[in-house]
Amino acid sequence: MLLHTRTTPTQRRKSFREQLASGRLLRMPGALNPLSARLIQDSGFEATYLSGAVLAADLGLPDIGLTTSAEIAARAQQTTRVTDLPVLIDADTGFGEPMNAARTVQLMEDAGLAGLHLEDQVNPKRCGHLDGKSVVLREDMVRRVRAAVDARRDPDFLLMARTDARSVEGLNAAIERAKAYIDAGADAIFPEALANEAEFEAFRTAVDVPLLANLTEFGKTPLLDTQTLENLGYNIALYPVTLLRLAMGAVEDGLRAIASDGTQESLLPRMQTRSRLYELLGYEEYAAFDSAVFDFTLPPET
Repeated sequence: MLLHTRTTPTQRRKSFREQLASGRLLRMPGALNPLSARLIQDSGFEATYLSGAVLAADLGLPDIGLTTSAEIAARAQQTTRVTDLPVLIDADTGFGEPMNAARTVQLMEDAGLAGLHLEDQVNPKRCGHLDGKSVVLREDMVRRVRAAVDARRDPDFLLMARTDARSVEGLNAAIERAKAYIDAGADAIFPEALANEAEFEAFRTAVDVPLLANLTEFGKTPLLDTQTLENLGYNIALYPVTLLRLAMGAVEDGLRAIASDGTQESLLPRMQTRSRLYELLGYEEYAAFDSAVFDFTLPPET
């Protein structure tokens, strides 16, 4: 994997749709940076995700709608450059009115993503597992989805609608919203903050498009295992913030050790080695490429 991926956005979008139509559960860890997206690919996963909460946290911001579409698109492009996996991104509310959502779709297409999801919270939004959320009128979200559909240029770019209505209006209202969003052109549904297996099952019974299960830690949803989700007929098992939480926990532990011990010696067994990092970054391939370009002699002048 030298400089860029070996696949095109079109190929990755087709692959993503084929995987969603396969009947298999797609396990989708959230990347915390471009390098971790490459590691997700190297670990055998079939797709990856960019969480709005992670992208905000990476900037030192809470997940309350402070990031911009341009910031998110730039981070997305940095990630799609280094992985051949399809990448799904959290596009929050579309960053404004329906016209903003339309522009967001095109920005994300240009960034090489396989798809995005838009949610029905009011703008600015808040983390989906916090209390006190507000959702827009169903008709307003329908307009948001239609604007996104109209703006899409690549028909394989996946438009997923997320509904946060479960904790605001109840399960039945969330299901009815999902149906309306599908009618408006959404390709898939992300029901946020479901409370138990029965609610997951109710959503699967009600809609026949791909469904995403959000398995974020410390939230309102139980951490269902992949076998359970497969049995329920879900298409994506999402682990949006897992890698960020693991990494930041390790960073805090490391800082405490350095502060207390005066050395990082005790941390060495827990570190990714230099050789593994170089392997992941493709140092050997870059060196071979550089030699092929520059290790030559000019023929004699005639």
